[in-house]
Amino acid sequence: MTDHSTRTGPGTRTGRRNRADRHTPAGHDTLLVTGATGNTGSRIVRRLTALGHPVRAAARRAPELPGAQAVRFDWDDPATHAAALRGAARIYLVPPIGAPDPAAVMLPFLERARTAGVRRAVLLSSSALPAGGPMVGQVHAALPGLFEEWAVLRPSWFMQNFTGRHLHAESIRTDGVIRSATGEGRVGFIDADDIAAVAVRALTDEPPPPVHDLVLTGPQALSYDDIAATLTTVTGRPVHHRPLTYEQLRDRLAAGIPAEFAALLAGLDRAIADGAEDRVTDTVERLTGRPPRSFRDFAEGHVRTAGHAGAGS
Repeated sequence: MTDHSTRTGPGTRTGRRNRADRHTPAGHDTLLVTGATGNTGSRIVRRLTALGHPVRAAARRAPELPGAQAVRFDWDDPATHAAALRGAARIYLVPPIGAPDPAAVMLPFLERARTAGVRRAVLLSSSALPAGGPMVGQVHAALPGLFEEWAVLRPSWFMQNFTGRHLHAESIRTDGVIRSATGEGRVGFIDADDIAAVAVRALTDEPPPPVHDLVLTGPQALSYDDIAATLTTVTGRPVHHRPLTYEQLRDRLAAGIPAEFAALLAGLDRAIADGAEDRVTDTVERLTGRPPRSFRDFAEGHVRTAGHAGAGS
């Protein structure tokens, strides 16, 4: 399968303000970032405000982020949508977490956004979900009919899964174990900072990047055994990968989330075992001008920041 994300080049920054002004109605220059307290959203807000862009940071609890206007936003509460969209020209879209059918709430919002004057949308999806596929893949397929300027970021699995509140991070902290049904399959794990850097280019470059479907990976495809070995070396704490079957993982996940969603997540692990994520792309470097961060560098940086050898902290 051809990966079109590897053919895109860095957009030029020359004349950004003038070119944008020709397309943006007066008073419509705000960049709306949904999911502004999340892994990518918070980083995008910081980058945009540092560049001097007017930013509206949206989350279920209005976030207090320096330099940004805070607004409460809930996908499931349409009463919060108008204030979020007011004056917005471009939006970064983080789908509702855990929703089995995100298109049901996202597409009416996007219709409203187009009517309100939004002209560019950048959607966070996943490398495992192509246009027209399940879940947010349905939103991806609809974007070309809604906006002339659009992009879909399809990152591989986040490196932050091993350091934040993800199940992997929690099991590393408590048991020194990563449980998965990925077998020996490999993944091009990516740092959320690199995703944010690409998102800012997709939101602000004039003209926008010529390729809409952007598959993002780190510089190496690594197995979960590789991840465990790196964490052991970097932190000084033994970390092991404990393989599960698809059924074992599905049932384990179903104890805390809806069964349909648990089956989908376990299925993604099975796809990794079959080689679906064993790839790297050069999209990050082509769009940002620098290579993506390696997992070893990410883990070492986390340990330095944490101030102790707690891999999952």
